[in-house]
Order: sequence, then C-alpha cells, then structure tokens
Amino acid sequence: MLKNFADYIVFNLFSLKPGSHLGEALDFFIYDTIKIFLLLTLIIYLVAIIRSRFPPEKTRKILSHKREYVGNVMAALLGIVTPFCSCSAVPLFIGFLESGVPLGVTLSFLISSPMVNEVALVLLWGLFGWKIALIYVGTGLLVAIISGIIIGRLRMEKYVEDYVWEMQVGKSEVKEPSFRETLYYAKDYTLGLLKKIWPYVLIGVGVGAFIHGYAPEDFLAKYAGKDNPFAVPLAVVVGVPLYSNAAGIIPIVHALMEKGMAVGTVLAFMMAVTALSFPEAVILKNVMKNRLLAVFFGTVAIAIIMVGYLFNAIL
Repeated sequence: MLKNFADYIVFNLFSLKPGSHLGEALDFFIYDTIKIFLLLTLIIYLVAIIRSRFPPEKTRKILSHKREYVGNVMAALLGIVTPFCSCSAVPLFIGFLESGVPLGVTLSFLISSPMVNEVALVLLWGLFGWKIALIYVGTGLLVAIISGIIIGRLRMEKYVEDYVWEMQVGKSEVKEPSFRETLYYAKDYTLGLLKKIWPYVLIGVGVGAFIHGYAPEDFLAKYAGKDNPFAVPLAVVVGVPLYSNAAGIIPIVHALMEKGMAVGTVLAFMMAVTALSFPEAVILKNVMKNRLLAVFFGTVAIAIIMVGYLFNAIL
C-alpha cells in the first residue's frame, strides 16, 4: 500500500517516468521515509517500555562482580535494551567500573549497546527480512562478547585514567515505575527521540535515494562485492569517521544492498558507523589512556572485518 502511494505521487502526480533516475530516486525517498518513520514510531514506543525496566543503575547492579564469559554474554545482551549513546559513554564507564563490573565486561556492554540497536534490528527486519536481521544481531553480539573477553584477558586496567578509580558514583535504589508511568515515559521518549533523529533519517534516506537512482547497477557489485578482498576493510575505514545513528544509516544500507554490495561488506560498514564513531573515541579519551583506546578500537575493528569476510563467504 505504501509503495503504491509513493508510485502514485511520483509517477502520476509528478508525471515522472518509471525507470528514470529522478523518478526512481524520488520514489525511493518517499516510500522509505514513510515506512521508516512508521516503523520507528511503533518500535521506539515498544522498546521504551522495555527500557523503563532496565535503567543504567539496575543494569549496573545485574553486572556487578560477574565473572568473565558469563558477564560478557550478559553485558552484550543487556546492551541491546539499555539506553546508551556516545554522550553517556563516560558516566556509564565510570559507574560500571566503580560498581565492580570488570573492564572486559564493561566494554562488552559499551560495544553492544550502540552496535546492536533495536531500531536498526526492526528496520532491517522490515526492509530485508528476519534472516538479515538475525544475522545482524548475532554478529553484533559476537563482536561485543569476543572483543570484551580479549580486552579483559589483556589486563589493561592500568590504562584506565587514574581518576576513574577514585570516583564514587553512588548506588541509589531504583523505584519500579507504575504501568501508567511507563506509558507516559514511552510516549515522551518516543517523541523526544523522533525530534532528535528525524534530520538524520531524512539525510540517510536522501543519500540512499541518490545511490538507488543514480549509481550504476554494476558499480558497487564490481568494486564492493565479495570478490574484492579489500572491500570489507575499506568499508570499515570509510565508516569510522562517519557519525550517524542506526535510523540514519539503514536507508543507505538498503540502497547499497539493492545495488549489489555484498551483505558482509554492508554489515561491516554499518557496524563501523554505529560502534566505532570518531565522536565516541573523543569522549572515551577522557577515561581511557591512549593504549587502551587503541586496543579497544583496534580489537573491535578487526572483529568487524572478520565478520564481514565470514558473511561474504557464506552468503
């Protein structure tokens, strides 16, 4: 129904020709914009209800003094439903360590939370189907768990800034919200998040529409297909400096896959954008010394590249 509506506007009201560059780009833009905002509104509201039960204090309590392996798995899973963005990296990092959460477990959470984003999961499900969506979740969790275990095994606590260990963040009891309070919170959270991300969504859809309408059919398949051995690391290198949330990057991913880019390369690009952004590195520099920051980003980047190669080989 949405596709028919977009087709009617572009090809009937605007009288553009089907198959033309402008017509296909505009059709993609209108259809994806409507579809993504409908999905976002519904899913953000539902996820906000879940998130109201997992505030950072409760998450910190669950993970406190958990051993590695079990702690890494739990941290990665909790990262999916716990609110986190690069701006909250420092207080979460300090609070987790101060509460007794091991460094490796803390980093599994910090990797999983932005990487395995529930908005991206649902949008991927809606645009590409459940198989791609589950691949995204599985690989994101795997990267978060393995990276956290590796960094934990390296015993790099000495490369955390000294003042972090000296801070006390306090441990307040978390009051369980009532059902009505939860619904009000979900409404306010949904409206607030949509106000923040709508420009990124439109920019992302616009870039995706341009790629969809104007990029040659075989261009990306030739230079970023699975036969190019350098496509995956190049996608990660390109993705790291970019700063976008999942809602903004999904339309671009959609267009790239439609044009023939290999699935593993697309996943690597998306994970690099959401989990290894430059702004996050600048913020984490406040709590990590250079060596730990380099190991953190390097380990995650290598893990993402390996995931990209793996899925290019099997899909």
